[in-house]
This record gives sequence, C-alpha cells and structure tokens, in this order.
Amino acid sequence: MENQEVKSELPPNYEELKISANRTSNWRERLEAVEELGEWKSHKTIDVLTHRMLNDTVYKVQEAAFNKLKEFGEDVQLPPRKKGELIKGASKILVRIKKSLPVGHSFEEFKEKLKKMRLDVYDTYEGDKGAEFDKWLESTWASLSKR
Repeated sequence: MENQEVKSELPPNYEELKISANRTSNWRERLEAVEELGEWKSHKTIDVLTHRMLNDTVYKVQEAAFNKLKEFGEDVQLPPRKKGELIKGASKILVRIKKSLPVGHSFEEFKEKLKKMRLDVYDTYEGDKGAEFDKWLESTWASLSKR
C-alpha cells in the first residue's frame, strides 16, 4: 500500500464501507473497511476513520484508522489502549453465560455459547487478545463464580 495515490472523492461503495466500519461483531471487517476508506480522502471518510480511531473496541482497528488519518496529513493522536473491560458489563455477561450452562460443562461449551449469544463480546476480545484469546478466555471462565 506504500506510495499509492490517495483519491480525493468518495469510493463507489462508501455506504457499504461505512456499514462495515461500524459492524460491532466483526473487527476484521471493520479493519478491512478502515484500510479501504483510507485510500479515499474526503470529509466523510475522515469522519468515519476518526470515529473508528476514537471509539473502536479493538486496538488494531484504532491503530489502522490513526495511521490512515496520519497519511492524510490529519493532526491526530493515537488514543491509549483501553485497560479493563473493553465492553461495559462484559464480566457480568460472562458470568450469566456460565450460569446458563449445566454444572460441569466444558470450556468449549462455554466458548461456543458465548460466541452464539454475544458475538460482539467474543469478537472484541478475540480481536484484542489475538493468539492469547483462548488462554485468556479459559482462565477467565475458570475464575468466574458459579453462584
């Protein structure tokens, strides 16, 4: 993507890219949309990229939007990586899912139910944790109370 000319109009698929950039349950789709929008410099694409940079739950997407805005010459600062819960109430959601499963259920059953019930939570943490996601989720699952 180096030395590629940035176009100063809107991409023909702008509306679809805007929807993809805001899809909460698919960080990879958001990242791809950010990359593509970053090839087109306009007020609308800068607005979408700025929103992703400031508000995305997955840091990789925030960084990509920041880099595209910098390439456009925008005066932006990369926000600090979020600490703690990436999605408000995530701990309670995980406890609720664990409690909804039968006593003695497996980690795989928990993981599948999380994916089915709250893909947004699953996807955000999977995007944030990367290769460490399964290890993180399993230790989180093991430490959740069964009350």
